[in-house]
Amino acid sequence: MPSRLVRVVSRLGPQMGVRARSVLVTVVVVMAALLVGGSGLVWALHANLEQTAESTARARAAEVVERVASEGLTETADSLTDRSRSGELVQVLTADGRVVGSSNRSVSTAPLSPARPAVGQYTSADLELSSAAEEDDDWKVVSTALTADGATYVVQVAVPVRVQRETVQTVAAFLLAGAPLLLGAVAVAVWVLVGRALRAVERIRTAVADIDASHISDRVEIPPTRDEVAALAETMNVMLDRLESSSQAQQAFVSDASHELRSPLATLTTAAELALRGDEPTRTRLLGTMNAELTRMRGLVENLMTLARAERRDPAGGRSEVDLDDLVDHEARRLQLTSERAVQVEIEPVRVLVDAQQVAQPLRNLVDNAERHARSTVRLTLRRAGEEAVLWVDNDGEVIAEQDRDRIFDRFVRLDDSRSRDAGGSGLGLAITRAGLRAQSGDVRVVDAPDGWCRFELRLPLADPGQLP
Repeated sequence: MPSRLVRVVSRLGPQMGVRARSVLVTVVVVMAALLVGGSGLVWALHANLEQTAESTARARAAEVVERVASEGLTETADSLTDRSRSGELVQVLTADGRVVGSSNRSVSTAPLSPARPAVGQYTSADLELSSAAEEDDDWKVVSTALTADGATYVVQVAVPVRVQRETVQTVAAFLLAGAPLLLGAVAVAVWVLVGRALRAVERIRTAVADIDASHISDRVEIPPTRDEVAALAETMNVMLDRLESSSQAQQAFVSDASHELRSPLATLTTAAELALRGDEPTRTRLLGTMNAELTRMRGLVENLMTLARAERRDPAGGRSEVDLDDLVDHEARRLQLTSERAVQVEIEPVRVLVDAQQVAQPLRNLVDNAERHARSTVRLTLRRAGEEAVLWVDNDGEVIAEQDRDRIFDRFVRLDDSRSRDAGGSGLGLAITRAGLRAQSGDVRVVDAPDGWCRFELRLPLADPGQLP
């Protein structure tokens, strides 16, 4: 039965709400506790009352034995009727079962029990004695033996146990009658309490449901209780903070991208209008301008796509062991061939667990940025630092101000001294660099170099063979 009930509850659980499920589980648990506890209580009460009745009968039998020893058998047997106690039956028998003394005439002819214990031993039995009262009744009969006048005699004492058993039955009946009332009270209490607890959750749900793009700054009220509901409200507010920050960043991104595209589009529009009205030399000159603007727009769109891919890339996808020193050496050789700047290289072998393409593009962006802002020299230094690979990309140009060191990694950010589109690019290179490295569990930041140069520090976790798929 319990296993069947458990199966029913588990089958109904997914179809029930939290409130009903809590009530059902609580009622089942309380009902099981009542069954176990009630059964134990009835058994303990029954055992205690039975033991009390047996102890009473045993004490009375011991008393008769002591009187026989002190007063003699004949005097004790004759005085049993006078000294009888209400509700008790006492007999003194010979070894062959003949009654020589009794406390009541109704038991003066036949033994109360067939038990014949050895001298000094006590036995007990539950018997139904019809001769002891007008109606059949349950009795606890204790028997013991003694020696008197050279013969063996048996003393039997009977104590009624009907009242004790009726008491146990009454208690069991009260428990059975009270169990449904208690289960009903528990079900109502749990229903009400869980309902009150869920009101706070409902308020949170309602508040979150009312928050949209026009109310993105609204927050959920945190209840004063320090419980799971308060933790839920705090978590919802943290999530809303992230959504608001994401929404603001998205709006800023769209605004900045629109601003960046507006200028080349305006130039293309003006050039096209002039080309339609101009002569052949004018159209030829304007086509060169249009081609330059188209190239600029193509680079901007490609950078936007690269940034979007870097930000949505699965951090664990496509990773393998990569020799970072080979990538750095390749960029150093490329820069030596294509740039007039001096290139200093200090590299030690380092292997990292990354997506090679996700690291190659940020590395090139850092090297190109250093070359663009250097006066005469670019320096690349790759080392191990604990469980990370550290790459320093230095140049001897202007040092980035403290307040700008984090801002330069935002989208479309150009510092005041590099706002020229020819020198500063689209303003997406460093944003792509940071997004790509963070997707590989790495990072990049601007730090102070010991010799006062401008330094970008790139960090990536070292390869661990146990992490390989």
